[in-house]
Amino acid sequence: MKTGRLGHRIYKNLQKRINVPKIIYTFTAILRILSMKQAFWKLHISVLLAGCTGLFGKVINLNEGLLVWYRLILTVLLTVIILTVGKKMRKVSFRDFLYLAGTGAILAFHWLFFFGSIKASNVSIGVVCFSTVGFFTAILEPVVYRCRISRKEIILSMLAVVGVLLIFSFDMRYRLGIMLGIVSSILAALFTIVNKRVSANRQTGTVLLYEMTGGFLFVSLILPFYLFFSPVQTILPSMQDGFYLFLFAFFCTIGVYILQIQSLKKISAFTFNLTYNLEPVYSILLAMLLLGETKELNTAFYMGLSLIIISVVMQMLAYMEFKKEKP
Repeated sequence: MKTGRLGHRIYKNLQKRINVPKIIYTFTAILRILSMKQAFWKLHISVLLAGCTGLFGKVINLNEGLLVWYRLILTVLLTVIILTVGKKMRKVSFRDFLYLAGTGAILAFHWLFFFGSIKASNVSIGVVCFSTVGFFTAILEPVVYRCRISRKEIILSMLAVVGVLLIFSFDMRYRLGIMLGIVSSILAALFTIVNKRVSANRQTGTVLLYEMTGGFLFVSLILPFYLFFSPVQTILPSMQDGFYLFLFAFFCTIGVYILQIQSLKKISAFTFNLTYNLEPVYSILLAMLLLGETKELNTAFYMGLSLIIISVVMQMLAYMEFKKEKP
């Protein structure tokens, strides 16, 4: 009896000293931090893979319409195989399919303008224009979510816009490519914002499949008109282009897209696009090393690129300061 009472007293004493709710809260906070770190790792890997996108767009000898069409059909087929083998194929309602397919159509439209920009200029110009996505996100996200516009986000991202305008003003060769690239950035910002909403609480593979299907259907509808105004000798890719298309679809589409969706579930659209401002840096370095684009770039380009890099650094520092101040 005494032993039992002693044990009961020890238990009660420990219960008073140990704050169980606090331990649970601390453990949960640690899990959240680890989850956020994992999301940022996935985001940065996706940025690195996305940095190769412009290179594939340049080396594949197809026009932007056919390039996007083949990219989408290969992505759909590979995703179906992956989901079927993994037994993760999920059906969605017709209404959800329309939402996902519509979002995929926005993405496909962005790709058409992005690769059109690269074909009309070069990889460096195309991806530099992409760095204005943060600016357009800062404007469009409050409109979509009906919240207040952040002046700080607009001011910081304006440097990237000034950088692009500097290149546009002094380099007459790439004006068409720059204009296409700006439209591409607007569409990319819109896609990221809309995709964050439609992909919430949905399995990543399911979102990928139906959005890519929607994009494929959209491009298939407009491709005949596109080829009528921009005729080509053949619509079939060569063996080399076919190999590049497979790598492009598997790593730079499926891999990147899955990592993007998973990271967007933990971080904001602005942070997502802010981090993606590093994509031009990766792409330009790769283009210089592998495609020898250094010869095609002038002083105006490097001045504009410097402003864009300053914009990226300042936005990152501002975001980090905000996270420290936030309780």
